Amino acid sequence: MNYHYTPAELKELLSSMTIIVDSRENSWKHVEDYFIKKKIQYKQHKLDYGDYSCMLPKNLELGILRDTYFTDLVCIERKNSLTELSNNLSNDRDRFVSELLRKKDTKLFLMVENTAGGYGDILSHKYNSQYGEASFMATLKSMEAQFNINVSFLADKSLAPVFIFSTLYYHIRNYLLGR
Repeated sequence: MNYHYTPAELKELLSSMTIIVDSRENSWKHVEDYFIKKKIQYKQHKLDYGDYSCMLPKNLELGILRDTYFTDLVCIERKNSLTELSNNLSNDRDRFVSELLRKKDTKLFLMVENTAGGYGDILSHKYNSQYGEASFMATLKSMEAQFNINVSFLADKSLAPVFIFSTLYYHIRNYLLGR
């Protein structure tokens, strides 16, 4: 897409951005509550990978005749803790890798909530599983390289909705600006 939007058109488009929440997403009430409070549009829909992505609804005034989905451009996979992530990497690795393979060229952000110390928490084994620190770190770093994913650690789950919205917003903004 090589459209050139005026600043007013870009603002209008981005203000209509709708977050898509995977219909299988669990325990996301804190995210939903924030979206409602901030009047961020969202809808639940099955995603093939990731837990969150976005779309722009059609805008006839700007010549956009149908809804535009960005599910193949950017998505966010949410993990509620290092414990959940370590269990995915150790006990449910095939399913997790299968999801990463399905994303193909989609930019995926792996967002881990309730992890103030990030990699330090992994190395200090501040998670509840038998998965060893060295294996956890090696698997995570290997997957970052192999699947071109970004891992972000959030100290508190209350930061998740801001992370989700701003990540998707600026990816779409840059895409619309041709960057």
